[in-house]
Parts: sequence; C-alpha cells; structure tokens
Amino acid sequence: MLKVRDIAVERSGVPVLSGVSFDLAAGHALILRGPNGIGKTTLLRTLAGLQEPTNGTCEFPVDQAAYASHADGIKTALTVRENLSFWADVYGNTVPDVIWDWFDLGDLRDRFAGTLSAGQKRRVGLARLGVISRKVLFLDEPTVSLDGFSVKLFSSFMRDHHLAHGGVAVIATHIDLGLGEAQTLDLTPFAAQDDGPSDSDEAFL
Repeated sequence: MLKVRDIAVERSGVPVLSGVSFDLAAGHALILRGPNGIGKTTLLRTLAGLQEPTNGTCEFPVDQAAYASHADGIKTALTVRENLSFWADVYGNTVPDVIWDWFDLGDLRDRFAGTLSAGQKRRVGLARLGVISRKVLFLDEPTVSLDGFSVKLFSSFMRDHHLAHGGVAVIATHIDLGLGEAQTLDLTPFAAQDDGPSDSDEAFL
C-alpha cells in the first residue's frame, strides 16, 4: 500500500535525510526512530505530500491519506461533539458511536474543547482519526500529553481498528505503542549531515 524509494529530504534548504526506502503492506505500521533533529517530522511531511522530496518517490493512494502533527487541531470554542462532527463533515462521514469509547470521550462530548486538559484535548485530536476514515496515516508524536491509560486507548484504536481493517501507519514516536509486529526504522544511518537540533528547529522536531 505504501512504497518509498530512495527519498531525500531537506529542511530550510539544508539536506537532512537521503536514501530512505521501505515498503509497508496493508495492516502494518512503521515506527520512525532517531534523535531529535534527525528529520522525522520532515520525512513525515514529505511522505504526506506537504513538501517536495529532493529525490526519490513515494507511492500510495493519495485520496486515502492523512497527516497529523503533535498539534491537537481542535476548535476551542466548539464542544467535543461539534469538533468531531466538523471533521466528519469535511470528509463526508458521520461520527461513529464507538468513537466515544475508543478514546474515552463519552463524559466529555458536550464540554467545550477550550475547557479540557492537555491530555483530554489530545484525545479529541486523535479521535479525528476515527472519523475521517483514511487508510494511510502519517503521525508525528501522536501520544504527546497522554497518560499511560490514554496511550493504551490510542494503541488499541490503531491495532484493533485501523490496522486490523487494512490501514497502514507511519509513526514518529519514542515510546512503545504495543502494535505487535510493527516495523522499526532508525533514521540515523540516513542522516545527510550532522545537524543537531537548534532553537529555530525545535518546533519541527
């Protein structure tokens, strides 16, 4: 479902990674590893089509892909229910009833998103993945702000719903998500140069 061949990427005109290749079949996940500044976010954004690679190709059904950063992407003036309904409408879907259990949002559905804790907002942000119904997910540090229980909720959603129904996911994370036989790709050998993180880069790492 996802074929990456000899991808090279740059950040602000500076080469970051080169020679990245992998295949990902339906029902499987790939975990990106590497130190801060190695280029995980830049690679994800490139694979998702948000910026052009400097070399190589990435093949997947574009109309079935979605990218989610570590930002929550929610509207604080809307309720949780209204936020999810908004995203469902954008993608021509409805909000499935099971979404409230998947992300433990049942008691929060009528709360304004702006009143939620950081972890609760993150769960709402991740719940968007359950309403957009996209098969190819590019996820950048999806578990930021989540406690252990919420990480397990997200892992269960990915394993038992998204992957079990033929989806794929490329995920940048430093933690074990418990996704069974997920592949792991350490990006360190693909570094185009040694450019550790700086203050100006930190928002993108």
